[in-house]
Amino acid sequence: MTQEHSSTALRDAAMVSKAWPYEEARKLLKRYPQGKAGAPVLFETGYGPSGLPHIGTFNEVLRTTMVRHAYEELTGAPTRLVAFSDDMDGLRKVPDNVPNQEMLAAHLGKPLTQVPDPFGEYESFAHHNNAMLRTFLDRYGFDYEFVSSTEQYRGGHFDDALRGVLRHYQAIMDIMLPTLRKERQATYAAVLPISRKSGVVLQVPVTVVDAEAGIVRFEDEGETVEQCILSGGAKLQWKVDWAMRWVALGVDYEMAGKDLIDSVTQSSRIARALGGRPPEGFNYEMFLDEKGEKISKSKGNGLSIEQWLTYGSEESLAFYIYREPKAAKSLHIGVIPRAVDDYEQFRGNYAGQDIARKLGNPVHHIHGGAVPEDTLPVTYGLLLNLVGVMGADATEAQVWAYLRNYAPDVTAQDYPRLAGLVRNALAYSRDFIAPTLQRRAPEAHEAMALRELDAQLAALPEDATAEEIQTLVYEIGKDPHYGFTQLRDWFKALYETLLGAEQGPRMGSFIALYGIENSRKLIAQALDAVPA
Repeated sequence: MTQEHSSTALRDAAMVSKAWPYEEARKLLKRYPQGKAGAPVLFETGYGPSGLPHIGTFNEVLRTTMVRHAYEELTGAPTRLVAFSDDMDGLRKVPDNVPNQEMLAAHLGKPLTQVPDPFGEYESFAHHNNAMLRTFLDRYGFDYEFVSSTEQYRGGHFDDALRGVLRHYQAIMDIMLPTLRKERQATYAAVLPISRKSGVVLQVPVTVVDAEAGIVRFEDEGETVEQCILSGGAKLQWKVDWAMRWVALGVDYEMAGKDLIDSVTQSSRIARALGGRPPEGFNYEMFLDEKGEKISKSKGNGLSIEQWLTYGSEESLAFYIYREPKAAKSLHIGVIPRAVDDYEQFRGNYAGQDIARKLGNPVHHIHGGAVPEDTLPVTYGLLLNLVGVMGADATEAQVWAYLRNYAPDVTAQDYPRLAGLVRNALAYSRDFIAPTLQRRAPEAHEAMALRELDAQLAALPEDATAEEIQTLVYEIGKDPHYGFTQLRDWFKALYETLLGAEQGPRMGSFIALYGIENSRKLIAQALDAVPA
């Protein structure tokens, strides 16, 4: 198949694919069937630099990148992704996880780019967090352009849009005021002047004096002031700011969390009042903790990217984020092992799939269509079971010794992804499996079956294949002599008595990896626990 025909087949399949990035891209296709005349289609993600980047930041940039790539596959049209930092925002409260909190408290209300860096490394708190954002996004290879709110305001890039806000000021207030509590209505203003006295972003009512000159009137520390809001003299309330930014930058696509549905509605109305067109997008569902509660930075009940990458792969995190963005999902340590193995399974299936199935496969979107073909010789679940029985003091070298028995040609140099998962598995076992590992004693009928398993393993050569071992395990479980109502009861007994877990791997694969002699020692330990 020629490249032209291949591209045509891909576009045809993408036009009917039910994968959510294509569904989102087709919204943009209706807006720009042949691309955006004279300019790239603009995707945007927003970042509030009052704190460090977190998993929500990764979530939004990754999902937006997936939609961007899907649109490029459909059209071949140029696109841009802007990571916008709202660093002109006033510091509302002092974060709990930074040093020099008293110093920060003295600068409450000032634009984040005017608040000193508590770490003492950059010219402001915003500059520090913006640098962390860029390092964060660069680490994962995102293709983006960083845009600073402060630079846009102070550089005059928003001046024309700000004049538009003043021209339509009453229409904007008519949109916003009905959405506010009565007491908030009395003090609300769409424009937030920056005080020349204190440097604080003021939350005071304003009167438009001259829209074209950008002049407003307000009270500042008991004095009536007339001030130009252009070129950094003010910023906008965030919902108005969001709408103004869409219009000024020409944003075509931006997604947001479900908690911002009302904000998207109001900002979209304001964008229309300004003569612009709101971007396409959708509202994704929020992540929940293991108790089913909404993850909150202030509660500290979330899961950081660093935590995920301690126990699982980067691709597995992307896989978990890809799946069902409009459904609430738990995000906690316990979901990582399954996410790793599910990702690997989808990756392994990709090469043999037809074009329609490939486009519906999460790995197509995780890797931007360039899915690597290498596969792993063992699952992550199997690694976890291996290091679990090896104990908390297991080392990488010991794990690789077992892996070489199972797959002689496997090395850390040739399988860097597997090397990473070995480190992940050791950390996960050390922190979560070893402290809770508890093998139960076999019941009488289970002990009989274990003795039979031991005898049959003893008759096998040490290099017996995983399939050969799995077959004999099956046959014992199906033998009515051992009293298992269902085959799964036999496997559950193996997991609980040998591995100390409620769930486990294919026992044939585990025994082949751990070794027949070592596995027989596990059986002996389990039988020793049977009451006399």
